[in-house]
Amino acid sequence: MLQISNTVTIPEHEIEMSAVRSQGAGGQNVNKVATAIHLRFDILASSLPDRYKERLLNLNDQRITKEGVIVIKAQEHRRQEQNREEALQRLQELIKSAIAVPKPRKPSKPTRGSQKRRLDSKSKRSQLKATRGKVTDE
Repeated sequence: MLQISNTVTIPEHEIEMSAVRSQGAGGQNVNKVATAIHLRFDILASSLPDRYKERLLNLNDQRITKEGVIVIKAQEHRRQEQNREEALQRLQELIKSAIAVPKPRKPSKPTRGSQKRRLDSKSKRSQLKATRGKVTDE
């Protein structure tokens, strides 16, 4: 059972994990032992609440396929069990990040002092440019 929040959990049978060989350097251990974990989680077929599913499907994340399946590959550790825990933790973080509602931004107003400084610098700049005109003999 994967605990997402106080009320939401994901049963183990909804998470499909398979062991595969890791990529990269590592010698005989990499060539002989399947330590990397491929985790697959079908969002639409899961028991998650509808608002969780909707938020997850609207995420722009390369780990979510067009069919609504989350695919996570964990291969950082040498032990399969550590990679399994890492993959589950990444799934948990992805779901938690999807349901976290960002705080709306409150637009701020410029202070009176900053407005005055801005207008003063504009007027100084305009006077400087005004003195660059042609000189007449009058």
